[in-house]
Amino acid sequence: MKGDRLGEFEEFTLLALCALDAPLYAVPVQRFLEAQTDRDVSMGAVYAALGRLEAKGFLRSSLGPASGHRGGKPKRVYDVTASGFRTARSLHHARVRIWQLIGEGRRS
Repeated sequence: MKGDRLGEFEEFTLLALCALDAPLYAVPVQRFLEAQTDRDVSMGAVYAALGRLEAKGFLRSSLGPASGHRGGKPKRVYDVTASGFRTARSLHHARVRIWQLIGEGRRS
C-alpha cells in the first residue's frame, strides 16, 4: 500500500527514533538528524515527518508531564511501535541486499 511507504526523510526520522533513548521528543530527533546527516533540519520538517509516521502506525505519541522549562506546557513524546521497528529492519535488509549486489560487481 502506497500510504505505508516511507520517503527518505521519514526513514531517517524513524531510524533516529529507533536509535535514541527515551523520552523521545522532537528536539533531540532534530539534533540527531542534523548530526548524522550533516545537513540543516527544520523543526517543521521533523514535526511533519513525526505526524506522517504516526498516521502510518509506525509511532504513537502522548503528552508527557508538564515542564517548568516550557511554561507549564507538556511535551509530546513518541514511541516506536512494533510495526515501526519491523519496517526499519525490513528497509535495512533491503539496502544490505542491494549493496551486496553492488559489491559483487554486478554494476558495470
